[in-house]
Amino acid sequence: MEMTEEDSRIDEIVARYEGEPGMLIPMLQDLQAELGYLPAEQLRRLAKRLDVPLTRVYAVATFYASFRLAPKGQHEVTLCMGTVCHLKGAPAISEAICREFQVEPGGTTPDRLFTFQPVNCVGACALAPVMVVDGKYHDHLTPESALEVLRALPAEPEPGGEGGAK
Repeated sequence: MEMTEEDSRIDEIVARYEGEPGMLIPMLQDLQAELGYLPAEQLRRLAKRLDVPLTRVYAVATFYASFRLAPKGQHEVTLCMGTVCHLKGAPAISEAICREFQVEPGGTTPDRLFTFQPVNCVGACALAPVMVVDGKYHDHLTPESALEVLRALPAEPEPGGEGGAK
């Protein structure tokens, strides 16, 4: 059986931690640092290589909020859904974003332009409703102005250029 690049990547990560199953979290961190998220096939390979149940690997990967099982978008979009933002129209903004860009709350757009995350509060109640895009606050939004902000997001070339080569 031929060794693939994916097998080699998992072997390198496991070797860094001397194959110690108790080092699963750092291994998952390393894998996510390399790939940007934790693909299902890589988790299967890791479980097999460590000789641990796949359910254990998934239990760790889903327990910690820092791990992602799906690719993240090029831009991070956070919409405040706190009380003041909610009362001033955040639900309508969320619905408009989801409808316009075919994205679910907590998900990434099909073109991977952005990941949309409604949150409980961003601590800017006086500016409600508020959306944070790549760390920049956009305040006193309407559904229309929020969509304008997102439509203006630049699409960056994927890392590695053509064909995804690194």
